[in-house]
Amino acid sequence: MTQTAIRLTTRVLSGKRVEFTAPELTEGEEIELIVLKTETEHAAPQFASAWEYLQSFQPQTHTPEEWAEIERQFQEERNAWGD
Repeated sequence: MTQTAIRLTTRVLSGKRVEFTAPELTEGEEIELIVLKTETEHAAPQFASAWEYLQSFQPQTHTPEEWAEIERQFQEERNAWGD
């Protein structure tokens, strides 16, 4: 068996789809597709647990008015559950 490598770079499309064109391929030909995801500096950090993830957030402070607005939004959501 002979193998030929074709290296292409493309973008992930909506719906997490990948599409490419390779003139070297023949319609109906069986191929093996290997996808290598390039890791970047901005890759999401990996956490060992949900607790570790939650601990990664910076503490936030809110004014009493902001807390009142947050509570109002929660109450609005709870009220919608009864509909």
